[in-house]
Amino acid sequence: MLQRVILAVFAITAPQFAIAQDTADGVTFRFGLGPSFAPEYFGSDETAPGVGAKFRLGSLQLGGVSLGGGDNYGLGVTGSLRFIGERSADDFGELAGLEDIDASLELGGGLEFTTPYYDVFAVLRYGVIGHGSFVSEIGSNVYYRPTDQLTFKAGPRVLIGDDDYAQTYFGVSGATSLTDFDAQGGLVSAGAMAEATYAINDDWEVIGTINYDQLREDAADSPISENDDMLSGSIVLTRKITFGF
Repeated sequence: MLQRVILAVFAITAPQFAIAQDTADGVTFRFGLGPSFAPEYFGSDETAPGVGAKFRLGSLQLGGVSLGGGDNYGLGVTGSLRFIGERSADDFGELAGLEDIDASLELGGGLEFTTPYYDVFAVLRYGVIGHGSFVSEIGSNVYYRPTDQLTFKAGPRVLIGDDDYAQTYFGVSGATSLTDFDAQGGLVSAGAMAEATYAINDDWEVIGTINYDQLREDAADSPISENDDMLSGSIVLTRKITFGF
């Protein structure tokens, strides 16, 4: 079944790949860091400062095949990643007795449909480091470009997690002050994202992002969740980077 899905995705998205000649191999991407804020953990009613990061692949040239670069509107593939910081019960008295959760890195990808005015996407990620679970994110954005340098985008998001993910972050077993709770997978949160990007020049961009997510179903019902409304944001300075192979 998995092989059929992979072949179907490749068949649908193959037109997004182009054959290139006499072009040096390499990759171009944007990466940046900046101040951020977010709940101290999923369901916490306290907010903590942190470091936000942005990564976006621009183009990839390998042999005679190129991916990305320019305005590739229509149906295509997209990558997706998310970093989740560690949660230590020693840092939060209300979580006393719960096992610590290591920092996690989710990697994956999916499909997106883009136009100059909106996009729609669905991605699947797996925790390659840390929680080792599957999560899926579905969403869309509308775009507004008042100038060549300034772009606004905003749209809804939903996050779905499997049983292992739900139990890792919202399950309770052995806590000293919380009732045991067996969290089941499903809809974890629903919300929206708004983002403004200002292009200083071709190499540098400033990106401001605000995310609002409301915990749903077992994530909201968990004794861990003191606050179902989660607000986070960041201001990141990114730089275009090119590496040749």
